[in-house]
Amino acid sequence: MAMNKILIVEDDPIQQQKLHGILKQTGAQVFIATNGQQGITMAEQEKPDLIFMDIVMPGVDGFSACRHITGGESTRDIPVVIVSSKHQEADRVWAQLQGASSLVAKPFSDQDILDQVKEFS
Repeated sequence: MAMNKILIVEDDPIQQQKLHGILKQTGAQVFIATNGQQGITMAEQEKPDLIFMDIVMPGVDGFSACRHITGGESTRDIPVVIVSSKHQEADRVWAQLQGASSLVAKPFSDQDILDQVKEFS
């Protein structure tokens, strides 16, 4: 499956820009949500092929947004990759319990992100 749409859910403008720059290389249309609630809404509207989700955000955090997206009727098949500085084993397990497909640790390399795109293509 080709990656046509990728959603970034991240509140930090620097991280948004970095992820956007990496993901544009894939040729996919890249959307950015600045918080978890906006991420849920955009996932439901745009039906992206893949979501990169931060955890620590104001309002709805990434784990709650992930749980909502992976539990939603129209969004449950969208893989969610958690991108976070919280990457202890307990964080990985919790991410999986919330429905996340994978976890990438910050700081990440371009290749870390591109490998995830390849994994879910």
